[in-house]
Amino acid sequence: MTDRPRLSIGLPVYNGEEYLAESFDALLGQTYEDFELVVSDNASTDGTEDICRKYAAQDSRIRYHRLPRNIGATPNHNHVFAESRGELFKWASHDDLYGRDLLRRCVEALDERPDVILAHTDQAVIDGDGQVTVPYEYTLATDSPHAPERFRSLLFEPGGDDFYGVMRADMLRRVKPMDSYHHADRTFVAEITLHGRFHQVPELLYFRRDHPTRAERANPSKRSRCVNLDPRRAGALHPTPRLLAEYIWGFASAIRRAPLSPADRRACYRHLASWMTSRVRPGAGERVEDRAPVDPAQLTVSVDALVAGREGRRA
Repeated sequence: MTDRPRLSIGLPVYNGEEYLAESFDALLGQTYEDFELVVSDNASTDGTEDICRKYAAQDSRIRYHRLPRNIGATPNHNHVFAESRGELFKWASHDDLYGRDLLRRCVEALDERPDVILAHTDQAVIDGDGQVTVPYEYTLATDSPHAPERFRSLLFEPGGDDFYGVMRADMLRRVKPMDSYHHADRTFVAEITLHGRFHQVPELLYFRRDHPTRAERANPSKRSRCVNLDPRRAGALHPTPRLLAEYIWGFASAIRRAPLSPADRRACYRHLASWMTSRVRPGAGERVEDRAPVDPAQLTVSVDALVAGREGRRA
């Protein structure tokens, strides 16, 4: 590993022993190798620490941090970015899988397109056994050269997982760090898209795992999800109406901070007002994993063939 790798991957984790080794194998087996993997263990109480230390001892690209207490998922996500050193950055999840060419194809896309600030690939949802359950066709207009159109699309169309794309770190440092109110990840990506175009690589290389212990499933209410994001959200000072109000204000604040022309800023505010008054049309902003599953036999993709380390695990 070089002193300053080109790409930093931030992996925040809490009690991830069930799938963590698979994710490590998929990331460390990438065809693109000039990266560091910054792992922040949020005071896990299961076997996460042992798994992390084992992999760190085997691969010098891993930088393992263990926090003395659980600071919540959002501060931990911000922490791994603060610890990163690369000119490019990507968040990774401890339970997802990654096609072995994902990093290479995203870095190539950014190198070929200087005006693009985030590159991602096609994706599908997988279950606990790594079987594809929901393929996803990316329809957002985040590649538009016009910031208001990118913002409008993100508001009104079913969301993707651009949060897990490969981004330019200098751009990421110019946006407000992610917060912990309801759907704060959506307002975070909205602010990013106001800074520049995204590029979606048309190859299925990202597999987002949905399982009963996933944070969104384990915390079904808005309050419980926000407390999981940041324990400081617990208590009477953070009722659900406040969490929802901060969500709306998060979009407005993103528009205010973004480097937009006066005309583009007004257009973004108009899109936000339209979204608010329509109460969001059915399906807008839905999570990919909430869609109806498909029969795996109807799919032509093999996750095992795309992800490093999968063949041996399933043999």
